[in-house]
Amino acid sequence: MLQDLWSYLIENQSVIWTYSWEHLQLVGLAIIIAIAIGLPVGIYLTTNEDLAETILQVANVIMTIPSIALFGIMIPILSIINQGIGFVPAVIALILYSQLPIIRNTYVAINNVDPNIRDAAIGLGMSTMQRLLRVEIPNALPVIMAGVRQAVVMNIGIGAIAAFVGAGGLGVLINQGISRSNSTMVLAGAIVISILAIVVDGALGMIQKRLTPKGLEQ
Repeated sequence: MLQDLWSYLIENQSVIWTYSWEHLQLVGLAIIIAIAIGLPVGIYLTTNEDLAETILQVANVIMTIPSIALFGIMIPILSIINQGIGFVPAVIALILYSQLPIIRNTYVAINNVDPNIRDAAIGLGMSTMQRLLRVEIPNALPVIMAGVRQAVVMNIGIGAIAAFVGAGGLGVLINQGISRSNSTMVLAGAIVISILAIVVDGALGMIQKRLTPKGLEQ
């Protein structure tokens, strides 16, 4: 089995690299959009506790929907604009799955900034926006980044399901392997996805460390 797997990986390097790049594009675009949505929402929820509970509950519900079911729900909806299958529904699904860890961690991180630090910033005459950008977000960054890392790793795994709706990526190997009863292809796809998740998470960890204020490093 190991010999077959190694031979398959060597013989199909170009194909695997192509699928890996497609996978990274899919997950990368989804995460960028998810951060653009989730970060402001998480920050805003710190000013509205009632709305925060509702939004977090909705995000929790979305997380409980099986990925293949979510793709199935979006196919007839997006078919109206001729985007029922392919890249678009896959990106939308990954954006939705990313919201809970990003929104929740941003909300919790901002709320848990040391009140003394916040009071000091107010005492210095900082505006709300200055306090947010110069004090609260830098101090909350480690927890926010932890949410982003969780979303990325999760989406790399969920992204494999995107192949079933024609979005490409490493899930194609798994999909084709299942169709052909080829366990080597399935295993190859699963291993490469796992390696990709580990490498990306490690890279984000390094970025997180560089962005974390010195005083917050452990």
